[in-house]
Amino acid sequence: MNLFAQLTRLPLLLVLCLATGTALSQTIDLHLRYQQPTNTSSDRFHRLSKNETWNTPKTAVIVCDMWDSHHCVNAVRRVQELAPRIDTFVAKLRSQGATIIHAPSSCMEAYKDHPARNRAAQVKLAAEFPNAIDTWCDQMSSEQAVGYPLDQAEGGEDDDLAEHARWAEQLTAQGRNPRAPWKSQIATIKIDSASDFISDSGREIWSILRANEISHVMLVGVHTNMCVLGRPFGLRRLAQAGQQVVLVRDLTDTMYDPRAWPFASHFTGTDFIVDHVERFVCSTISSNQVLGGTEFRFSQDRRPQLTILIAEDEYRTEQSLPAFAAKHLSQSFRVTYALGSEKDRNQIQSLEDLQTADALLISVRRLPLPESDIKAIQNFIRSGKPVIGIRTASHAFSLRNAQPAEGLAQWTDLDREVWGGSYTNHYGNDLKAELSLVDTAKDHPIVAALGQPFTLKSGGSLYKTSPLAAGTTPLIFGTIANQPTEPVAWTYVRADGGRSFYTSLGHLDDFAQLEFEALLSAGIHWACELPPPTLETVQAQNSRYAKGQGRQRK
Repeated sequence: MNLFAQLTRLPLLLVLCLATGTALSQTIDLHLRYQQPTNTSSDRFHRLSKNETWNTPKTAVIVCDMWDSHHCVNAVRRVQELAPRIDTFVAKLRSQGATIIHAPSSCMEAYKDHPARNRAAQVKLAAEFPNAIDTWCDQMSSEQAVGYPLDQAEGGEDDDLAEHARWAEQLTAQGRNPRAPWKSQIATIKIDSASDFISDSGREIWSILRANEISHVMLVGVHTNMCVLGRPFGLRRLAQAGQQVVLVRDLTDTMYDPRAWPFASHFTGTDFIVDHVERFVCSTISSNQVLGGTEFRFSQDRRPQLTILIAEDEYRTEQSLPAFAAKHLSQSFRVTYALGSEKDRNQIQSLEDLQTADALLISVRRLPLPESDIKAIQNFIRSGKPVIGIRTASHAFSLRNAQPAEGLAQWTDLDREVWGGSYTNHYGNDLKAELSLVDTAKDHPIVAALGQPFTLKSGGSLYKTSPLAAGTTPLIFGTIANQPTEPVAWTYVRADGGRSFYTSLGHLDDFAQLEFEALLSAGIHWACELPPPTLETVQAQNSRYAKGQGRQRK
């Protein structure tokens, strides 16, 4: 491409900067997020990140299927809310010399005379094309051994049925096909006639990338679990072709109906797909890395973020807690995990999630950490945010009669300060405690959620946790013959004003009991000042989750 041709396709701001000698940043620092198994045979993943600096004139943004209409009216509403942020994102990168490709599939007729469409059509086709670049891709080889995280067999529409019918009537009255009403890209996202491209062809878009010597591609738009992944210009095809591509994870949406498995909120469904992308397809970034501020969030996404710390090797909560959360927290919470490293015992991956977390659940056992990590956890809790602990959380970061290695720190007062407890030891594993509700707590929201009669059994040894501090409310007692009664579950309003819920239960056998799932779910919701689900709700969720999971496996 000669110099004149290069200048004519540059954004006006960049041309002026070149002419006047004004400096314009042509690089951008990004944090690429990806996930790796905790070990070679694990189905658990650490969320990791790496820093990269991208040359913006070597970067392209593909805007996928941000249509002017859709057969799902809720999808239309979310696109309308998302579009202004995408427009700002695209404009910022365009001003820094990035290539912008608008890809509203099946809408090329609307742009037959548009300069950006003509520019795409006139690009010389690449000398070589990746295999199947012009076809849809349902799956990469890296995905073949894993199940898809959502049931989208019915198309993923999350509309109210009556409203959906009225919407279809409106589309018909507008002269649109109610099953495929899109005619163009939503007008909110501006198309620069002087520099942008319009295409929905895999071959054309690949040729544009090669003609402009593009090294990096960002993909925004909808819908992640369908078009963003599967289109000829989507994540899978570009990743297969060896093109570095990232999903801008907060500038996308899914076609997912919460009435389908795994019965999570719509926005949790998007999180599940983002996890899938980070594990098996490509890395992700967030739009605030380009625009500053915070990540984009839909106005209807009011889920508090619950970060779960898991680093214990005795009770297998790295298995039980994610399974529990998938069933009973995915409707109300955005759940993230910070897992202990299997390479370095005194390290927890993804603790940076505390920077955005609203609540914390701890399942850690006698684990000194780098002093900066201990301080991060302390600062989070002492800010007055909700904290939940199970089993070994009473002695999460303190050693027994030992000092940590150099460079590591412990938190010996956590039990007293955070839970209001006094853990000293436990009774023998062969001594099973009888559990009973505390008479004075029967009207407590957590206890009320358990229903009657109370039949919970203790799966593990009884912890010695008394005496409890002032400000605690005991909920469940445990008793062993000829021994003092011990509190097994209680709430605590801490000195910082934050709510804590703790239970010394948490054995794998405890998680197998409906009442324990109800107890833990109610405790988490109470700590976060949300209405606790009832035992009946927990039971119904277990049933439909299991049925849906069975269909998904088939």
